Amino acid sequence: MQTQMPDGTILSVEGLRVGFGSPNAPVTALRDVSFTLARGRTLALVGESGSGKSVTSLALMGLLPPSGRILSGRLDFLGRDGRVTDLARLDAAGFRRLRGPGLSMIFQEPMSSLNPLFTIGDQIGEMLLLHDDAPAAQRRRRVIEMLEMVEIPGAAARFDAYPHELSGGMRQRVMIAMGMICHPDLLIADEPTTALDVTIQAQILDLMRRLQKDLGMSILFITHDMGVVAEMADDVAVMYAGAVVEQASVLDLFDHTRHPYTRGLLASIPNDGLGPDERLVPIPGSVPRLGALPSGCAFAPRCSHAQPECQRPVSLEEKAEGHLSACIFDFAGAA
Repeated sequence: MQTQMPDGTILSVEGLRVGFGSPNAPVTALRDVSFTLARGRTLALVGESGSGKSVTSLALMGLLPPSGRILSGRLDFLGRDGRVTDLARLDAAGFRRLRGPGLSMIFQEPMSSLNPLFTIGDQIGEMLLLHDDAPAAQRRRRVIEMLEMVEIPGAAARFDAYPHELSGGMRQRVMIAMGMICHPDLLIADEPTTALDVTIQAQILDLMRRLQKDLGMSILFITHDMGVVAEMADDVAVMYAGAVVEQASVLDLFDHTRHPYTRGLLASIPNDGLGPDERLVPIPGSVPRLGALPSGCAFAPRCSHAQPECQRPVSLEEKAEGHLSACIFDFAGAA
């Protein structure tokens, strides 16, 4: 049955639940995750380690480990052919056809994603082999063009280089080239700049913005860094303990933060105006274990605003036009 997507939407995630472990008693890693991504825009999934960001991306790509599985929900993706595919029900063969021209992903650590035994040209070109029967000379030319597009100097010579012969920033550019070689409709970037110094990070982010504009892609950008969110995103979904707790446009989220957890993330960002006597404000405690979530609001044990009412279940609700929050209170001031 063909599903209708809202106008301009390329990805609609609704009620996604993912579990790990025994089929009879799975540990729930994602709890009713819902968000939408508009075509040509960047949505940032943000939160601490353990919030469920990477699990969400692996579910979208059909790359959950054998111990993990989608328990319920829909992952509707609108392809370039105008057909809507529910990724939650797609088989392995369907994912193989979709990965590359439809969905593509950049992983966090290039050295764990690139094969040290093959040249970067062969690894980037492998994606073309799966989706295009062009002759070897044409594939080589397209790979070199892609390396030039991601600003690899001496692209033709680098085609025959091995991963260990490149710097960290160059390897990350190779990963971007690999993810974009088939001009995907949707690029998922999982912490793509975490291991890079600030100068290289700024270059990579600028490169991704330029390529997005040139190729007309949508980007799902996964990060824990609110500074990167401010620089990259059009829209933001904040995740905590396997659920989305706030979602809004990036400007509205920063100017009118409505969830205490998001306020905590923003308060912990260093800035150039930090005086000698000023201190960053950390969020006390840590993300709860998935098998031992508190009743009601999962953030309540760490929240300075927590009240007895927070022990009741809370859902994501619209507090203002286009701004959703999962809090019984309505904080609407800047963090």
